[in-house]
Amino acid sequence: MGRFLAGSVAALLLVAAGLFWWQSEAERTAQPLVAHGGAKAQPLALPPEGDPNARGAPPPAVPEASPRTREQKRFDRYDRNRDGIVTRAEMMASRAAAFRKLDKDGNNLLSFEEWAVRTSDRFAGADHDRDGRLSRAEFATTAPKPRAPAKQAACVCEGD
Repeated sequence: MGRFLAGSVAALLLVAAGLFWWQSEAERTAQPLVAHGGAKAQPLALPPEGDPNARGAPPPAVPEASPRTREQKRFDRYDRNRDGIVTRAEMMASRAAAFRKLDKDGNNLLSFEEWAVRTSDRFAGADHDRDGRLSRAEFATTAPKPRAPAKQAACVCEGD
């Protein structure tokens, strides 16, 4: 018990000594703020309230975006390093990500089964009677789902 108490007191003394040393270093290295010419800086006087000549700084100009065509935006999506040129590697980057998703065993070889797994799963999900064939009604369930239109934000107006 005595050693524990002595160790705790020693740790507190070390922390206190470190704080005193840190404070003395901060005071020693602190530079006083001095205005030009060696005089103390005076605070700026504010104009009196109601002064018609008191004005703030003008608002900053709003930057305008240059209109870009659809093709320029598409080019910029492919040009990853923004050098103004699309290389083969940049063009294939989106396909490489899709390839890595399909390559389940990670051997950089895409077997027919790996390539067709999504279609095979979709076929199996649509074949409700499990006969290996799709009727017209079953085939209709494989149609891509239509995209939902973008939702418009509800207007929250005053006085409603």
